[in-house]
Amino acid sequence: MTNYKKNNSKNVFNFKNSYVKLSNDFFQRINPVPVKEPNLLEFNEDLSDFLNLDTGKLKGDLGKLVFSGNLIPDGSDPIALAYAGHQFGDFVPQLGDGRAILIGEVIGKDKKKYDIQLKGSGLTRFSRQGDGRAPLGPVIREFLMSEAIFHLNIPTTRSLAMVSTGEFVKRETFLPSGILTRVASSHVRVGTFEYFSYSKNYKSLKKLIDYSINRHFKKIKKNKDLYLSFFYSVMILQAKLVSSWMNVGFIHGVMNTDNTLVSGETIDYGPCAFMDFYNPSTVFSFIDTFGRYSYKNQGQIVMWNLAKLAESILPLIDKNLERAKKKITEILLQFPKIFEDFWIEGMRKKFGLFTKNKKDFEIFKSFLELLQMEELDFTSTFRKLSSKTSDEKFDDEFLKEFKNKRNGKNWLMTWKKRIYDEKKSLDEVSDFMKANNPIYIPRNHLIERAIKEAVHGNDFSFMRKFLSILRSPYRDLKIESFFSAPPRTDELVKKTFCGT
Repeated sequence: MTNYKKNNSKNVFNFKNSYVKLSNDFFQRINPVPVKEPNLLEFNEDLSDFLNLDTGKLKGDLGKLVFSGNLIPDGSDPIALAYAGHQFGDFVPQLGDGRAILIGEVIGKDKKKYDIQLKGSGLTRFSRQGDGRAPLGPVIREFLMSEAIFHLNIPTTRSLAMVSTGEFVKRETFLPSGILTRVASSHVRVGTFEYFSYSKNYKSLKKLIDYSINRHFKKIKKNKDLYLSFFYSVMILQAKLVSSWMNVGFIHGVMNTDNTLVSGETIDYGPCAFMDFYNPSTVFSFIDTFGRYSYKNQGQIVMWNLAKLAESILPLIDKNLERAKKKITEILLQFPKIFEDFWIEGMRKKFGLFTKNKKDFEIFKSFLELLQMEELDFTSTFRKLSSKTSDEKFDDEFLKEFKNKRNGKNWLMTWKKRIYDEKKSLDEVSDFMKANNPIYIPRNHLIERAIKEAVHGNDFSFMRKFLSILRSPYRDLKIESFFSAPPRTDELVKKTFCGT
């Protein structure tokens, strides 16, 4: 086992490490804990190239050592980040990276900074009762889910590498462990702001907001009310992100404030899932017993999280707290309309509408009500709707699974009339819809199959095939139909679990 030798890693990463220039209040300097027998299971070469890494070296033995934490690469300054957070509505003043270590920042081809973090890399001072490790199953889930979300054109953290450790972790039973290399625009969370606000460490709070603006929102630096502009910018990103989840039927599952990045990226693929049969009350997370983070609640929950960010930065907005509260509340109250506008914009694309019409919302609403009443699959029904509407058999084919065909036919007539008003060819409409309605999503039962075969059978072939399919979600690959079909009754996965 190689233990912390800077071996053949010069110029592989070219780390920048801006976060370590903040005070020690922000992190703990700590090295990853080496593992017994690292094995590089998956390496994201496209992402590596985008990050300007030395892909040739990293996809071999060097990558195995670096991504397992057995070797600290040249230029790395490893840290575990401090933050707090509201978890299911209850505030925890100190959380932090209990099993993740940031090994450095790199510059991507877009000239922006990206964090590279090892998740499952050992104990830190933030571990509490945890062991600092991760079972291999959740590592596989995050790799598949994050790549799927990325290729659905939704902002997300991404997975660079997946490593097995040759060791086991104790959960309900003993499970093989793994380490995920996660890439993010940054790991600054709403909970990071709460951490310093709670301790009344306003000096560090100001450092944090200035750092966040410099890293993510440079365009607002000359604005008069800089910190209000920061809050508004974060709010826009969150509205856009969560509405895009809703447009594809994604349910995050743990929308705690420590899982809300100010960069507006999806993070923490724990008990997340894609909805199969449409029901706005759908909850998958085993620990979400009251449905706080159900599909339909995601918009209001992200607004709640933004309110916690607002509370945290009040002292920086105005010395007069009542005046500060009034100013930031005026911005926050704009959220519902902004969120709805983003959602409607996404739905117009799904329904093949190029222009705006006041009647569109009712068309969307009545269709979703039909889906729920008929217990139809969200993804595949939208994809069916994307077929060429000029085909004579379209109506019969689309309505085949409807119990009440009259209601379905009435809705189709209303929608087709709206499509006709677009003055576009039906082929144009169909192509536009297919580009916005995926055929392949990481369905729960397929994720579970990939994990089961890999973890218990040491067979990664299905996982790798599924991964390649998820990277082309909108293109009909002419493959086995079960990759796009909803689950059979005996395949339904009704509960998902955190990867702790």
